[in-house]
Amino acid sequence: MEFELDEDQQLLRRTVRETVAKVRGRPEDQQWSTYRRLGWLEAPPLELTLILEELGYAADPTPFLATATWFAPLTGRLPEGSGTAVFDGTGRYVLDADRADEVALLTPDGVVVVPGAELAARRVPVLDPNLHVAEIEATALTGVGALTAGVPDLALTGLAATAVGACRRILDLSLEHVKRRVQFGRPLGSFQAVKHKAADMHVAIERARALTHFAALTLAEDDPRRTRAAHMAKAAAGECQRVVFRHGLQLFGAMGFTWENELQYHLKRAQACDLLLGTASAHRKALLAA
Repeated sequence: MEFELDEDQQLLRRTVRETVAKVRGRPEDQQWSTYRRLGWLEAPPLELTLILEELGYAADPTPFLATATWFAPLTGRLPEGSGTAVFDGTGRYVLDADRADEVALLTPDGVVVVPGAELAARRVPVLDPNLHVAEIEATALTGVGALTAGVPDLALTGLAATAVGACRRILDLSLEHVKRRVQFGRPLGSFQAVKHKAADMHVAIERARALTHFAALTLAEDDPRRTRAAHMAKAAAGECQRVVFRHGLQLFGAMGFTWENELQYHLKRAQACDLLLGTASAHRKALLAA
């Protein structure tokens, strides 16, 4: 496997970064329309991972993640509009189920696609205010039959990539803060303890990013290690967010969790990505079981 990004992939990453920065702050439907028009949903696994990392960096509020990595892997196609999937067997904490045009349900007999309007999905409050997470009422699934569990590898990899992007943003904001903030007549960033925390954050991010790219490459090549790689990526991203969350919040102090500060949105996005579809410890156990 080639682990270096080629020129086209580097150009894609720059283009996505510039586009997301340009449309950020616009209404969600306009952002979503832009991403669909540019064809990002059709990207191969590694390129999709690069896109998701940049969207995670911007705390993207659109249904891109659920559509590309929850719906598409189960159905083998893109939805008419936005989509999501229920593959945990319960219908609880389903990403974007409250606003999806189509919902893929994993059953013992295969995948059943249901219009989102026919499912009674109720958005539930989660720590990330920009993230749509919903529960589907059991009565709405009466005509579908029993649900079964089976999480696609791409769904785990997508959450890992999003978490890596959020952690990158936390590190960048923290570095900018400690360079400006002066204490005892010196910038905070000049203190050795602060440098150590920043270095720990950087190492954790690069480790999680490498494993996420590896997982995407196994998906692209249909490598038999793909499931193991997806568990590794999700576990590494979860462990990364713990380090970055702790250090980032400490470097900012209490102001990092105020509504006026941007940092709190990225802290919440990183932690939400860890909690969805199993925390790092759950995926470590899955690796041991395998």
